[in-house]
Amino acid sequence: MRDRTNPDFVEALARGLDVLKAFGTERRGLSLSEVSTRAGLPRPTVRRLLITLSELGYVRSSGSLFSLTPRVLDLGMAYFSSQGFWEIAEPRLAELVTITGESCSIAQLDGSDIVYVARVAVPRLVTLSVTIGTRFPAIQTSLGKVLLASLSTAELDAALSVPSRSDVTPSWQPQRPEIDRVLAGVRAQGWAVSDQQLAAAIRSIAVPLTDADGHVFAAVNVNAHAAETSIETLTGIYLPQLQKTAAEISHDRQLWMQIPRRDEAVTKRP
Repeated sequence: MRDRTNPDFVEALARGLDVLKAFGTERRGLSLSEVSTRAGLPRPTVRRLLITLSELGYVRSSGSLFSLTPRVLDLGMAYFSSQGFWEIAEPRLAELVTITGESCSIAQLDGSDIVYVARVAVPRLVTLSVTIGTRFPAIQTSLGKVLLASLSTAELDAALSVPSRSDVTPSWQPQRPEIDRVLAGVRAQGWAVSDQQLAAAIRSIAVPLTDADGHVFAAVNVNAHAAETSIETLTGIYLPQLQKTAAEISHDRQLWMQIPRRDEAVTKRP
């Protein structure tokens, strides 16, 4: 039940949104009765709302069936265009945190380091503090392994040749042959694990975030305490949820990239 105690609450607007949401993700059209049932509204009310939405260009009719038009994308684009991308990604991370009960982060590659660009954390006693802008040596992290594995041989050579700017000195210091073997495994399976290779008690799993062309632009992970979460839990329970979140964030990124930027509009003026 909606709270109608607020005198400024506009019931007609709320009902209109209920009608839009009734279409869900289905591609086929819906009859007036189906929309009425799904929205939980009387048929006469739904009929008036559908006519209004049709006049506004958000709904089209074909015979006795109604369907959404591409104009409904404008409603979502208004949100996307007003936000920086990492702000858009944070709610996705928050959902993943709710599911796993673990901290989740997104990072990008900078030389031989990763840099955190988005994070939603849960209270934990951990050996390392992580905030936006924190950097760690890449190869010792699950995020870094995913990002390094996406590089060509020449790009990997260049990245690893850059001295780390992190204050952390990991206990695991692999040589290049071992690095190549590890990254080959990551490429083959599509995800990476770090088991206390960066610091004691830190265990994580990461997957890539990709753009419309399949290029990796960042990585997302679930980070856990090694004493509380096993590798089997990471790979067997958390990984499918992590992959789902990564797909959603990657899709959000594709939508966000389609939004005309103000500087682009200025450049294209005659």
